[in-house]
Amino acid sequence: MDRGLIATLLRHPLNAAVVLMDREGQPLAANSEARQLGLPGSLSHYNAQLEGTRQRARGQDVVACLLPTASGSLEGQLSELHAADGSVQGYLYTFANSSEQRSSRWLQAMQSAGHRLWDWDIGADQLVHTRADAPQLDIQPAQGAFQNVHPDDLPALRAAVDAHLREGEGPLSCEFRLRQTDGQWRWVLNRGRVVARTSDGQPQRMVGTYTDIQPQKELENELRAQQALLQRAQRVAGMGSWAWNAHGGKLEWSVELATALGWEGEALPQGRQWLRQLPGEARRQLFSQWRRLQDEGQVGSFDLAWGRDPLYQQHLRVWLEAENDGAGRLQRVLGQVQNISNQRRTDALIRWRTELLNRVSALGRIGGCEIEVETRLMLWTEECYRIHGLRKAPVTLDEALALYTQDSRDNFEAALTRIAAGGLPEQLDLCFYRPSGQRIWVQVLVELDRREGLPERYVVLFRDTTREREADERLELLAHYDLLTGLPNRMLLREQAGEAMIEARERGAILAMLFIDLDGFKSINDTFGHATGDMLLKAAASRLHQNLRNADLFARFNGDEFIVILRNLAEPDDAGHVARKLIASLAEPLYRDDVTLKVGASVGIALQDETRNDFDSLLRAADAAMHAAKEAGRNTYQYYSQDALVRTQRRLDIEHALHGAVERDEFSLVYQPLVDSREGQPPSIEALLRWSNPKLGACAPAEFIPIAEKCGEIVRIGDWVLEEVCRQARVWEQAGLQFERIAVNVSAIQLRERGFGERVVAICKQQGWPAHRLELELTESALIRDTDTLRQCFDIFEQHDIPLAVDDFGTGFSNLHYLNRFPVQRLKIDRSFVQGMLHDAGTAEVTQAIVHLGHALGMRVVAEGVETQAEAAMLQRQGCDALQGYLFARPLRPRDMVQWLKNGQVLSAAAHPGQLANEYVHASL
Repeated sequence: MDRGLIATLLRHPLNAAVVLMDREGQPLAANSEARQLGLPGSLSHYNAQLEGTRQRARGQDVVACLLPTASGSLEGQLSELHAADGSVQGYLYTFANSSEQRSSRWLQAMQSAGHRLWDWDIGADQLVHTRADAPQLDIQPAQGAFQNVHPDDLPALRAAVDAHLREGEGPLSCEFRLRQTDGQWRWVLNRGRVVARTSDGQPQRMVGTYTDIQPQKELENELRAQQALLQRAQRVAGMGSWAWNAHGGKLEWSVELATALGWEGEALPQGRQWLRQLPGEARRQLFSQWRRLQDEGQVGSFDLAWGRDPLYQQHLRVWLEAENDGAGRLQRVLGQVQNISNQRRTDALIRWRTELLNRVSALGRIGGCEIEVETRLMLWTEECYRIHGLRKAPVTLDEALALYTQDSRDNFEAALTRIAAGGLPEQLDLCFYRPSGQRIWVQVLVELDRREGLPERYVVLFRDTTREREADERLELLAHYDLLTGLPNRMLLREQAGEAMIEARERGAILAMLFIDLDGFKSINDTFGHATGDMLLKAAASRLHQNLRNADLFARFNGDEFIVILRNLAEPDDAGHVARKLIASLAEPLYRDDVTLKVGASVGIALQDETRNDFDSLLRAADAAMHAAKEAGRNTYQYYSQDALVRTQRRLDIEHALHGAVERDEFSLVYQPLVDSREGQPPSIEALLRWSNPKLGACAPAEFIPIAEKCGEIVRIGDWVLEEVCRQARVWEQAGLQFERIAVNVSAIQLRERGFGERVVAICKQQGWPAHRLELELTESALIRDTDTLRQCFDIFEQHDIPLAVDDFGTGFSNLHYLNRFPVQRLKIDRSFVQGMLHDAGTAEVTQAIVHLGHALGMRVVAEGVETQAEAAMLQRQGCDALQGYLFARPLRPRDMVQWLKNGQVLSAAAHPGQLANEYVHASL
């Protein structure tokens, strides 16, 4: 860009203010007019806001640019400056406050509104148009005023122009079609007037506008077509319209109304003569509706009879609508009439036929319905409503199928699908329950009806077969079911159990047989009689049945003996869980009159295997196990398998021993310090649970904690641990011992219990221990189930500054989402990583990654199971914040922990570090 040329241009006196800008829109130079208006400063200040305007200027000669200034907005123009190669070098902003600019704005406004200006030199017949900005008025250039006008519209245009040129009064206004540049015709509204004449008064020049009215013309054509369609529809429907004017009381009829009333070709009655065509009742009805119209201003529709002769009488449906003035006075009434005589006769015939069909259906207990294939809409007969026990009201297919059992619903839907695909009609036996709860069986015949002119529909017939079905079921009951309890008898059990065992063998599933014998039943039956015994058997069978799954088989085998077949078990121990539930279900006494009856149950369990793969062999094993249960003291269960019996017995012993273990003071706590890597910092302490039972001896936490969680004792044990830890920590604090905080392992079962967070806070307050110095160690699995209860619990911990730590990090479901979501403050590296990091570079990288991760999340990192100085040194180099393990101290009794805290040193152990590692047991609580 030639700067000398630019400087010369800006020094030259101009009527406009000019500012030169670079490619980013920053002012480079301005003339004196621009500087007086402060344009350089405004352009620089609003540079970012004018980016869109600069984008619009790309490829354009000039674009409008509205610039805010201190004295108001200035509407200037913006254009690009190009180099010789065509690249953009900058922008030029100009502002000229002149009449030409205002005229340009008016011209742009008219073009934006869809108007085209034209100027016609009448003598030379030269017509000039303004430039078209709107594509809908892209007019073909023309030499003369009438060149591009549609031939059909040309005569009317010439006549209108000639009249205007002769008379000269008022503007020219006419509509015609103009040819576009693409050859299409478009309707325009032409307005103009003569603006110049010769000295002798002859018109010399006309100026005017073209306005695009193509959309209005299309709308008018559409309205005319709709009006014609409406008139045709009224004739087809036997409808017509009328109007009554309140001023003069004149009544006007449409031709369609005369046709609908049968008055076509005859003179319609005038005045009130048409009232004579109404019978007395119809006339009174009309007067009543008319008064209602005057009082309420709105009627709607009503029916009346037309014609005095009953043989030729017609039935009409009348619609009324009132038009009122601003004061609410009635000015006009508009109405419409439809002849519904044929509809009335058809409705009467349909009612008679429907009544006849309903009588036939009721006699045969057969109902019917139609279902449209596409919409699934239903139309029911009265007998169909009665069969289903529903009141007569519209019913959808989904609502009807909701009454049916799942199998019946699936079978019915499958039949509809097959028939719609071209299948033959089908007959089904379906079952449903009425709203009253009564079970109903129906025989259903479904076929597809395809009639020309009507949508495809299913025709469905229902025949109530409940009586026949109940008779068949009664015979089945007598043959295969126990009449006293309603359970399958021995014959049906053998059949069903045989099928279940074959299925289990093919699928590799676990199947177990439970042989149940009621303890104490014989003495009750002998003492109180068979009636009481029968009542007891029915009650016991009901209680047992309520604790079984739908897939399990349950039968009365003989006397007071019952058989249960458990299918698809997850593990063999589940059979023992079911047995406990069944025994517990009989624990509540039964009452008959003033007598209290109580029975127990001895349960024998036999698992299907290669040696017991038929009903008889499995029955013998279960019977033998049941006798073993009786020998073990009754009211218990035994497995037939000796190995499983030992394991189950051990688990059962632990579970029984856990009940009341807190009250018997069988639990104790040991403590292990967590040494801070920073010198001079007090250690933290972790409390670990230990259990010793007089019968079982010392039991490892890894063995009894899962059982405590499953039987629910973990909650009571956990509360005891929290109370004892807070109490012990308070004693140490009062004795002047220095430690940072004390940590307790918490089970996921405790976290998911409502009110646990409040209980922790209450225990701390009760024992006088600051909540922020009690750390709760959680497993990663405890954080996976993100529930409302869990979030509420963590909110309470956060409110009271109770710190959380994730124990054994890296061995479970490590999900950073949960670490970041919950207020976790410490990560504990599992001892398996610590023991392997000296010998495996990959394991060392894992421990380093955990340290980096914890620090990145703002957490402190603790390493568990540190047993050697080399391990401790590497962990300190990796940045681990605290260390825990036998290198510093094994789990200590409270008095030993006191000594350790006083000495501030590691209590050495005589055993080899490897032996110490074998003795170390990490608590899961």
